[in-house]
Amino acid sequence: MSEKVSLLFGKGVVPVVLPEGVSGHLLRKPGMPVYENPQQAVITAIRPLAEISAKARSACIVICDITRPVPNGLLLPPLIRRLIELGIPADRITVLVATGLHRPNLDDELRELVGSDWVLSTVRVENHYAKNRADHIQLGTTKRGTPVAIDKRFVEADLKIVTGLVEPHFMAGYSGGRKVISPGIAHEDTIRTFHNTTFMENPLARNCNLEGNPLHEEQLEIVRMLGEVYALNTVLDDERRLSFVNFGEIVSSHAEAVATVRKYAEVPIARRYPLVITSAAGHPLDKTFYQTIKGMVGALNGLEKGGTLLIASECSEGMGSPEFCESQERLVKRGIEEFMIEARQRTFARMDEWQTVKLAEALGHARIHLFSPVLYSAHPELTGVVCHGDWVKALHSALSQSQAREVLLIPEGPYVIPVCD
Repeated sequence: MSEKVSLLFGKGVVPVVLPEGVSGHLLRKPGMPVYENPQQAVITAIRPLAEISAKARSACIVICDITRPVPNGLLLPPLIRRLIELGIPADRITVLVATGLHRPNLDDELRELVGSDWVLSTVRVENHYAKNRADHIQLGTTKRGTPVAIDKRFVEADLKIVTGLVEPHFMAGYSGGRKVISPGIAHEDTIRTFHNTTFMENPLARNCNLEGNPLHEEQLEIVRMLGEVYALNTVLDDERRLSFVNFGEIVSSHAEAVATVRKYAEVPIARRYPLVITSAAGHPLDKTFYQTIKGMVGALNGLEKGGTLLIASECSEGMGSPEFCESQERLVKRGIEEFMIEARQRTFARMDEWQTVKLAEALGHARIHLFSPVLYSAHPELTGVVCHGDWVKALHSALSQSQAREVLLIPEGPYVIPVCD
């Protein structure tokens, strides 16, 4: 490997300089096409709105929260302008932030997320609050027994649209589409049910897999309960430029976007490596250790059993929610086996416990090192992994432990998944 390699880290990068005698295999997406005029591509994609909005007098547009780099500033203005042109009053259009059980996005963060002051001043932009039962409408129960309640602002809208980024997801196979609804705007009982260990430990609930994936199937069943729903789907390249956009019925349009991104996000490798060095994909995904676990799980396919994993993640906001911190405390104090035995007893997973369950899975496969000066200075013990505050020392430690002479490098973290048969 002759080229210089850097890992995404916050809004910057950290360089990877391997010592003499150690070779690196670089894993990144193949070159992706990008639109010369992305704004026009969005306008072209939403042309079907004229037909599907004919009888609509209200609309709810769901957007992902701050943890996803969706280009909302590119998507929302033309979408909302077109809805107004087609006769839906601005005061009857709501942009709903799909927070799931994450914290709300407010003030400057909301402005960053929406990406348009015109949108903020023209229509209602509101957060979803999963714990407010009165904000939701009960729709029934799935075949697997999940109680389904969805934000009533979406359920009651004449025109239901979700937007999102389609990328690998370590539980649901791929993000976007149906996932923006559940868990995005679902009640906490819905989220906590299909995030319990029955779902989390299913071997088909993994990166890039939709076939037989219980989370994906549950999400599709929930979508069917809602009737007509549409999606504006996007795919980005490694520089976060728009590579693909489409609009249409939520299930079929999402499937088309998945088929597009698969060709780039799933990258074959000939064998697994004793050491994988990766990232949590930088800002905004690496704001917390909670989100960082996605990068750990995503890299496991490229790692030998019992190998060493080094991940760089800024974790500028620390660990994550208080509930996640409590879950991590239980994992660290009780160990993986006892933690999992307890977690398996619950029909309703404890909030954010599912992320610790996936970390426990990763720890069963790898010796994990984390470079995060923020967590090294604050809560290194809560991570359950070897935490470093110095990048050079972290790299040396991982190399020393693994004794690797060949290393797999994944700069874009969970957005690129190694595939090894």
